[in-house]
Amino acid sequence: MLILIVDDDQTQREMLQGFLKKKGYKVLTASGGHEALQIFETMPVQLVLLDHRMEDMNGDKVLEKMRAASPLIRAIMITAYGDVSTAVKVMQLGADDFMEKPVDLTDLLEKIRRIEQHLAVNEESQIITDHIEKVELPLSIIGSSDKMQELLSLVYRVAATDWSVLIRGETGTGKELIAKLIHMIGPRKDGPFIEVNCAAIPENLFESELFGHEKGAFTGASSKRRGRFELAKGGTLFLDEVAEMPLHLQAKLLRTLQEKKISRVGSEVEIEVDARVITATNKNLKQMVADKHFREDLYFRLNVLELIIPPLRERRDDILELVGFFLEKYATKTDMSFDNDSMAQLVKYTFPGNVRELEHLIQRLLTLVRGNTITVADLPVEIRESTARGGLLSDRLAALEKEMLVTALEDNHWVQTKAAESLGISERVLRYKMNKAGIQK
Repeated sequence: MLILIVDDDQTQREMLQGFLKKKGYKVLTASGGHEALQIFETMPVQLVLLDHRMEDMNGDKVLEKMRAASPLIRAIMITAYGDVSTAVKVMQLGADDFMEKPVDLTDLLEKIRRIEQHLAVNEESQIITDHIEKVELPLSIIGSSDKMQELLSLVYRVAATDWSVLIRGETGTGKELIAKLIHMIGPRKDGPFIEVNCAAIPENLFESELFGHEKGAFTGASSKRRGRFELAKGGTLFLDEVAEMPLHLQAKLLRTLQEKKISRVGSEVEIEVDARVITATNKNLKQMVADKHFREDLYFRLNVLELIIPPLRERRDDILELVGFFLEKYATKTDMSFDNDSMAQLVKYTFPGNVRELEHLIQRLLTLVRGNTITVADLPVEIRESTARGGLLSDRLAALEKEMLVTALEDNHWVQTKAAESLGISERVLRYKMNKAGIQK
């Protein structure tokens, strides 16, 4: 990562430059805003450390010009004047963080590494997005929220390996979609993708379904049959709802994963298998292990790599994008849309059925609404009344935080140092949060 340090104090510039170079970063410096903008135009700077008050141009003005040229630039504002209003202003301009002089180098390094990690996540998730569009995969991953970008970044790294993957997520979050994506961008993409829904197979047929059977192995076995493990040779075997697998068969699955061999029902001949195993569940397997409903050794064998898909209520930023996708996919009228009020109400809903529930809702509305515009009156009653259950999670958390801040201040007679100490935060952070929440004595 290329870092640009902008400060009219030579000592400060040289100190930060020397420290960051020792930590392995490429560093450029500028003694003022005009020089910084010239460097920024010619060099691929990813992060800028900006002094707030400089003689030729203030740091907030420099940042404003940089962001106008490249919205992707990341910034940390450094100021000797640690007032809350300055912090709020630079954050509104798009700075990732701010620091007071003298700069705590350990804290600075932590902030830079956090930004660096975020950049890596964005880069990896973009690779997957580009790959899906480039090779025209028969699936779509919708969502540009931070949580989805982090998930796609993990998928990118997980797909390159051949280890077992456990995908966890609530019903309707898209676990099967992620499993297919891992297969399609991984080294086994040219092999088959074989799916088994463990909840849909009768217990007495489970062993035959996975491992196959020989002719005459049981009543009704009129011919030899290959199981799913054999069919997945060279590819991926996806065991959906793996928590529903009968306990007595879990031992045989564990042995197969360990030895890479199976034997068909009714046969003693061992057959080598070559399939990557991906499993998914909406249940808490750790708790099932504790309750003796799932084998602990199998759990650890399946959970070499774990992916957790966030529910839709934790990535509300993606709802607008998903609605647009489903409207385009299912609408027979090209100008079908939600009005502002109905869309606002939709975003407040918690969607217990997640993306699948949203998809079915769009299908239902497109079928039943007579006009071209979907209004609040067209929405199901549980969505129309969703505000009564609390509204947006972010709003509720903000209200709770404000209440805690006011209580701490009142309990400590508005002495900010003591209030901050009781909350376990610094006084500077307390002042910032007070300003943000509009709290005054």
